[in-house]
Amino acid sequence: MLHFGSSRPPIKPMRSYRHSLKALRDIALANTLEKNPDLASISRELGAIIHRDASVLADGMADLRQRNRGFERWLLGRRGRPGVSVLVMAWPPGYTTPSHDHAGLWGIELSLYGALEVESWSRESTAQAWQLRGRDWLGPGDSTWFDADVPYMHRCRNLSRHETALTLHIYGGDLEDYATYEESESEPYWQSQPQRARIAGPLRV
Repeated sequence: MLHFGSSRPPIKPMRSYRHSLKALRDIALANTLEKNPDLASISRELGAIIHRDASVLADGMADLRQRNRGFERWLLGRRGRPGVSVLVMAWPPGYTTPSHDHAGLWGIELSLYGALEVESWSRESTAQAWQLRGRDWLGPGDSTWFDADVPYMHRCRNLSRHETALTLHIYGGDLEDYATYEESESEPYWQSQPQRARIAGPLRV
């Protein structure tokens, strides 16, 4: 007598983008329990998941890429003491941020979908001028990071003229208040303006 299917291995369910987002969030929260976490190590671990699941994430978050509602921040996770926030951001085609700081928080930023250019500046103290540190180009899984309390600002640009880009951001606290900077011809050569970060809503995983 034949018993069809009796020796077949169980079918594994396909990984969903929610599983991938949950894994990214959980890694970010689990590896940031110290005041000064190893940002390079965390970035490598997160980047490996994004590289592995890039197509799953792109397909699963198609609604964020097609909303056409401008630049948006979405909350993926949050923890207090030590404070950490995990966000997904949507970048319309060609969108460029003003040059901005991160209120003294450490941060990791990774591309989930699309490509971003990140132009960075630093300075030794608020009494000194900003110095251009360099440019990075981030594709899916690529990252950039910055330490806490080091004067740092950057400007980000979605390199695509046609597609919305998505990025993952982990910060050492809630980035609610920050400053944008505009170049001027007089000292101190950069004029700052206080800003308030807006969250579009939570991402459910």
